[in-house]
Amino acid sequence: MKKDIFIPKVENVYMAIVKEFNETYQTEDWNVYLINDRDTKIDMVICVSQGTDPDSGKITTMMRKTVQKMEAHSFAKVEYLQEDVLALDNIFNVTFFDGNTMYDKQFVFEKNTVKEGTLRYIKLLDKKGVIRK
Repeated sequence: MKKDIFIPKVENVYMAIVKEFNETYQTEDWNVYLINDRDTKIDMVICVSQGTDPDSGKITTMMRKTVQKMEAHSFAKVEYLQEDVLALDNIFNVTFFDGNTMYDKQFVFEKNTVKEGTLRYIKLLDKKGVIRK
């Protein structure tokens, strides 16, 4: 029965962690973005995230974010990350609808992989960050 369940492959939806200047607090902050680089809009987006370190047993509070609609070739800020959390594996589970089809994908930013030296230009955001596809 399990073989009869169709699970569509997620394409052109990404997660990015970006370092950007916060005008209000005059600080450099790490922010997480969800990117919809599809040619279609996506609806009812749910992003669940958590930081974890299996070696030490450290775990963060689970965060949830909902985005009702994302137009084609758009992005949405999902959350702010404290720099300490970058020392953990950061896992983002994203579920969304495109038409009547539900999609689900997990994005993992391994511990200590998000740092100044790994930042690359992300065209749609027009910012530097680390992206997971």
